[in-house]
Amino acid sequence: MQEVYFIGIFLFILFLLLGTGVWIGLALLGVAYVGMELFTLRPVGDAMMTVIWRSSSSWSLTALPMFIWMGEILFRTRLSEDMFKGLAPWMARLPGGLLHTNVVGCTVFAAVSGSSAATLLTVGKMSVPELRKRKYPEHLVIGTLAGAATLGLMIPPSLTLIVYGVTINESITKLFIAGILPGLVLAAMFMVYVVVVSQISKKYHPDPEPPMTFLQKVSNSRFLIPVILLILVVIGSMYLGFATATEAAVFGVIGSLILAAAQGSLTWASFVESLMGATRTSAMIALILSGASFLSLSMGFTGLPQNLAEWINSLQLTRFELLMALLVFYIILGCFLDGISAVVLTIAVVEPMIRQVGIDIIWFGIFIVVVVEMAQITPPVGFNLFVMQGMTGHEMNYIARAAFPMFLIMVLMVFILIAFPDLATWLPENMRLGPGG
Repeated sequence: MQEVYFIGIFLFILFLLLGTGVWIGLALLGVAYVGMELFTLRPVGDAMMTVIWRSSSSWSLTALPMFIWMGEILFRTRLSEDMFKGLAPWMARLPGGLLHTNVVGCTVFAAVSGSSAATLLTVGKMSVPELRKRKYPEHLVIGTLAGAATLGLMIPPSLTLIVYGVTINESITKLFIAGILPGLVLAAMFMVYVVVVSQISKKYHPDPEPPMTFLQKVSNSRFLIPVILLILVVIGSMYLGFATATEAAVFGVIGSLILAAAQGSLTWASFVESLMGATRTSAMIALILSGASFLSLSMGFTGLPQNLAEWINSLQLTRFELLMALLVFYIILGCFLDGISAVVLTIAVVEPMIRQVGIDIIWFGIFIVVVVEMAQITPPVGFNLFVMQGMTGHEMNYIARAAFPMFLIMVLMVFILIAFPDLATWLPENMRLGPGG
């Protein structure tokens, strides 16, 4: 009963603060502050100062602002236009046609961004007008784009995986590599969905693309070569052990600056905008991490995480039953919190549970990212839904219904991960480790 009392206090204060419109990071700090005052005699100011410094001075965390900056730079280039020109000739002949550019375009940009929203905006600002012009079904244009953009959270560099790795003290590089195969499998499942719908739908009659010779297709694809090279440098340097995640992020920033300069889209104004955009996002995430770290310390004094883990253990849940409970829990939580907040808020309680039943920490990172991806397209706080609403002008309910099949595909992906855990663990187990581990 004591645990229920503690949980009730923490949740009451948290929702009270969130309901007043306070930033999530400050709300977490507020909950932790009250918890420290109620449950310990330790000076709150000293504890807060120590924990915030420790959480914000992690070397692993330095990769975060660099990868964010890389995505911000590329967001301000002509990458979306070049991507559509390069992909369209190859996608046009597939069953489903140019709808595949949504999925493949999001997969490519996810590999240089790390942000779901940036992926959605970059690919959508070019593909939505082009697909509408060719009379592709509106609900499929919106649904595939909203769903495929969530790959920005899975395919490295993933901001959510960086936050998870820092919170749980796991190798960022290994987590990145673990996200590659599941990300590609999920992208393939989205493409299969497009193929199936295009074959069975009676309303699927887009305008056909003019035929192109092989050489013309290759010529158009030259626009994609710099981006593919950048992806290979960033991910390849980590997998082969030449660079840590932080060093790979530096390569990515340098490469994106070169790419933007070569396109002629790197101006002093765009440089400053990208820098300030990266600073704002990094500061927001750092504040959430600091609040979550302080809250973890506060909860630790109550013994709540350990007692909950022992209680879960006493229920004798199987590994599968625990994962199903966590799946439902995170889907519900994702209806009210963004992905990063959901991860840092819960991991102190969840980590002892998953270790208790022997779940691999790397594998669980990929599991939690897939579930967080679902939160991006679930109302009322699905961030991708808001971005799509601003881009297309449709009602939120319409966008949520259009994206619902993609949500179901992600649920199926969770079961595939459970059935085939090697999807997430094989690559990191076989990567070469460099000096940074």
